Amino acid sequence: MSVPFADRRYLVTGAASGIGLAVTHHLAARGAARLVLVDRDGDALARVQPGCAVDRLAGDVSDELFWDDAAPALAAIDGAVLNAGVAGAGAIADLSLAEWRRILSVNLDGAFLSLRAAMRAMAGRPGAIVAVASAAGIKAEPGVAAYGASKAGLIHLVKVAAREGAAQRLRVNAIAPAGVETPVWDAVPMFADRAAAIGRDAAFAELSATATPLGRFARPEEVAAQIGFLLSDAAALMTGSVLVSDGGYTL
Repeated sequence: MSVPFADRRYLVTGAASGIGLAVTHHLAARGAARLVLVDRDGDALARVQPGCAVDRLAGDVSDELFWDDAAPALAAIDGAVLNAGVAGAGAIADLSLAEWRRILSVNLDGAFLSLRAAMRAMAGRPGAIVAVASAAGIKAEPGVAAYGASKAGLIHLVKVAAREGAAQRLRVNAIAPAGVETPVWDAVPMFADRAAAIGRDAAFAELSATATPLGRFARPEEVAAQIGFLLSDAAALMTGSVLVSDGGYTL
């Protein structure tokens, strides 16, 4: 049996639910020796039991002091999955600066701080980092200016990091899913209203049938497997890439 992550150690942000939780279990099941799990929901994080050695750090990824305190736990990591993020919607003309900053603070500032912490911890050593971007950072849609801008910025940040990390053979890639059946949708008013009316599973089925040519959203476990590929030696020559996994949404 192949054990692609045997004896390796990884940072995973946004680890208590959705894609981050799926990644946590994916890495542990494939031999990861230790996982440093980060989430702002400390209670949910405490319930994550991946079956390998774990450091749990509850905190806000957009807080620079949090990452200063986290540095000792990151000292021996071999890679990272930067997944923490928030959703939001609103037309530009109606969008408050506070809401804009709320989304950018986590999705871009937090991603930068997470990436910087991981790169500092891995200085001079090879490894792999994957940032969870979004198809919203590639394809323009009404009502997602802040979220889309944050993910577009993240994609470019990944490309710059890939250039900076190449000399030490540190690979940095992004994955850009479209719809994924995760709790982030519960913060989108359109989806929340429909889920309240017809049920969450039915709302996902209805939305995905019209939103993607393949007619369904991804499961978190599917995205986790794709992230696992980008982290693995099978993707040894991939860096600065954006793996679009969107069911045809951006076509």
